Amino acid sequence: TVVEKLVNDLLGVCQILSADDFMPQLQPAVGVGGFLGGWNACGEDLVCRLLVPLKPPPGHSFHLELGT
Repeated sequence: TVVEKLVNDLLGVCQILSADDFMPQLQPAVGVGGFLGGWNACGEDLVCRLLVPLKPPPGHSFHLELGT
């Protein structure tokens, strides 16, 4: 939860700095998996998986393309 809060604080600053740009808007980070799925303790290494959803800028939309 500490890492998630830190990432969300950083994303909040990025949202403020890019408010007038036509860049995708970063949404709050979401932890992926639980204690066993999202965290992996191997020795002293810890892995945290966070998903940062993107929202299209105003007046734009995202479309999936089939093919390549």
